[in-house]
Amino acid sequence: MNGPLQRPLHFLVPAVAAVLLLAGCSPHRGELPPEPAPAPEPIVPGPPPAPDTLVEPPADAAVLPGDRIPVEWRGQALQPSPVEAPGAWDDAERGAWTEAMLAEMTLRQKVGQMIMPWVLGDFAPEGSANFERVARMIEEQEIGGMIVSVGTPLDVAAKLNVYQQRSRIPLLVAADLETGAGFRLRGATHLPGVHDLGGATNFPSLMAVGATDDRFLAYEMGRITALEARAVGIHVPFAPVLDVNSNPDNPIINTRSFGENPLRVADLGTCFVRGMQEHGAVATGKHFPGHGDTETDSHLALPVIRADRERLDRLELSPFRAAVEAGMGAIMTAHIALPGITEESRLPATLSRNVLTGLLREEWGFEGIVFTDAMDMNAIDQLYSREEAAVRAVLAGADVLLMPPSPEAAIRGVMDAVLSGRIPEERIDASVRRLLLLKEQLELHRERTVDLEAVHRTVGIPAHTDRAREVAERSLTLLRNERGILPLRGTRTANVLSLTYRRQNDLMGGRAFDARLRQTYPRLATRTLTRDTPASEYASLLRQARSTDLVVISLHVTAVAYAGSVAIPSELSSFVQELAAARIPHVVVSFGNPYLLREFPDAQGYLLAWSGSQESQRAAARSLFGEIPIRGRTPTRIPPNFEIGAGLRIEATTARAGSTPETGGDCGL
Repeated sequence: MNGPLQRPLHFLVPAVAAVLLLAGCSPHRGELPPEPAPAPEPIVPGPPPAPDTLVEPPADAAVLPGDRIPVEWRGQALQPSPVEAPGAWDDAERGAWTEAMLAEMTLRQKVGQMIMPWVLGDFAPEGSANFERVARMIEEQEIGGMIVSVGTPLDVAAKLNVYQQRSRIPLLVAADLETGAGFRLRGATHLPGVHDLGGATNFPSLMAVGATDDRFLAYEMGRITALEARAVGIHVPFAPVLDVNSNPDNPIINTRSFGENPLRVADLGTCFVRGMQEHGAVATGKHFPGHGDTETDSHLALPVIRADRERLDRLELSPFRAAVEAGMGAIMTAHIALPGITEESRLPATLSRNVLTGLLREEWGFEGIVFTDAMDMNAIDQLYSREEAAVRAVLAGADVLLMPPSPEAAIRGVMDAVLSGRIPEERIDASVRRLLLLKEQLELHRERTVDLEAVHRTVGIPAHTDRAREVAERSLTLLRNERGILPLRGTRTANVLSLTYRRQNDLMGGRAFDARLRQTYPRLATRTLTRDTPASEYASLLRQARSTDLVVISLHVTAVAYAGSVAIPSELSSFVQELAAARIPHVVVSFGNPYLLREFPDAQGYLLAWSGSQESQRAAARSLFGEIPIRGRTPTRIPPNFEIGAGLRIEATTARAGSTPETGGDCGL
C-alpha cells in the first residue's frame, strides 16, 4: 500500500525537551559470585555525561530543523529514518473532500461519526452473531470508527478490510497499543501444548524505556508501533501513556508510565510521538490531564486528585503540554475528578468543559482529536445515564465517544440534545470536521483497505523484535545484590528451584524465563503460584528450599491492585522474608510492578525487568548469568530506600556475553 503507510502527519513540529540524569545507590557484596567476580559498579551522583559527538545531517536527510544525528551507533553511521518528506496539500484540495462530505450528512450521520464502539479482533465469519453486530452498527448507526481489541495480525487486517468496505465513509480505527502492536495483536496461545503462535512486536513496558533513559529507543518504539499498526489497518494507536506515576500505590498506571519525573516523561513521550507520527499513525496521549497520582482504579470508581493548578502544571500536565507542542494528533481523557480545575468537585475530567475546552483547546490551542476514555467504565457509567454521559462529554469538548455501553443510546442522547437546543449543531460540526479532515489527511478517502500480503513483510519482523530485545536488555535494573549473589556461577549440577507467581490466565508468564534457566540448570525444579495457592504449599516449598542451592522467584504482577485483588499474597511475602532470614540464596525478579520490594525488604537479590514480555524474560535470565550487563536505572522511587536513578551496575562476565551497545542518540532522526 502506497502513501499513508509511511506518510508523516502534517501537524507534527519539532520538540525540544530537557534531559535530566539522576543517580543511584551503592552496591553490596556477598556470596555465590563467579570466580573471579568483579565488584559491581555503582551508579553514583555526578555530572551528566558529555554529549555524543555530532555532525550535521546530510543535505538530503529526511529530518526536521534542529535535529542532530549521532556520528556512530553500532559501529556504523546512523542513517535518517526512511520517511517521506511531508506532502503539501494544494490549498484548493485541502479539506475539499471533508467539506463535501459534511455538507451532505444528516444530523444522525454526523453524530454517528463521533461514536467508536469496541470490536474484538478475532476471526468472525460473515453471518456470525459477532460479525453481524458490528456490521449493523456500521450500516444502520453509521458509526465513524471502532477500537479493535485482541486478535492475530492477519485476522484483524482481514476483518477491518471487510468492515471498511461495508462503510459509506471510511472508518477511523484505533487500538490500545501501549507497548507496540503486540499489546493487542500478539496472536494466540494454542492449548493444551501452550504454543505461542507469534504475532506483532511486543515491547517491554514504557517504564522499561524510562529505565534505559534513551530518547532514540522511545522514538523507535513509536516508529515500529506506527508501521505495524498501519500495516493491519489501525490508524490511531492509543499511545503513549503520558501519566506521571508519582504515586507508588497507583493501581492502574504503574509501569504503563515512562516514570515519575515529569521532565523525563515529557522528553521520552515527545520522542515516542515523533516516531509514531513521522511514520503515518496518530499518537494519542493519555490519560489527560493525568492519572498518575491516584489510588483508585477508574474502571471501578471515580478517582480524585486534590491538587491545585500550580501543582498540576508542574507535574501532571507537563508531559501533555510538551506533547501538544510537539504536534501530537490526539488526546484521551481521564475519568478522574480534579476539584482544583473542574466545575464540580466530583465531575470527571472527561465531562468537564473547563478541562477539555478551557484548558486544552483555548489555553493550549490544541487542534487535534479528543477521545474520551472508555465510556463503559464505572467512573462514568455509574454516575450518569448513558444518554446523559454522552451529552455531557460532547458539551465538555470530546470529539469521539469511545466504547459507549450502548452506541444507540449515545447517538439518541446527543441527537435529542441538539434538537432541544442544549447542544448547538455547530458544536457537532466542529468535531465531525476534525474527524473527516483526519481521515482525509490519512488518505482514507483514496484507499481505506490494506494489502494482506504485505502484513508478513512489516509486522513482527526481526528488525522490529530486535528493538524490543534491546529495550528489554538495556532496561534491566538491579536494586539489591546482597553478598554478591549476582552474577550466578551457573553450576550445572546445582539444585535450583524456580517459583513463578502469575495470574491464572497468564499462560506465558515465566515460560521463557524458566526455559533459559533450564539450559544452565538441568536439575531445575519449577512451580507456579497464584493468589489461590494455599498456605500449606508455601510451607512445603520452604522445606524444599532449605535443601536447594538457589531459589529464584519471578513475579508477574502488573500493578499494586486490580479488580480488588492485592499485588501479592501475604504468604508469598513471608516466604521471601523467611528465605532471607534463613540465609537461603535467592533472587527475586519483578516482571512488572517495581514497588514489590516493600513487601520483602531483606531480599538478597532484587532485579527489575519491568514487564513479562518474552524479550524481558529472556533478558532477565541471561543477565543472572552475566551474559549481558545490567545497567538500567529506575525512573521512579522505590520506597522506602531507593530514589529515582537507583541501580547497581554489573558488567557482563561470561564468554557468551554480548548485548547491543548503548545508543544515547537523539530522537526524530
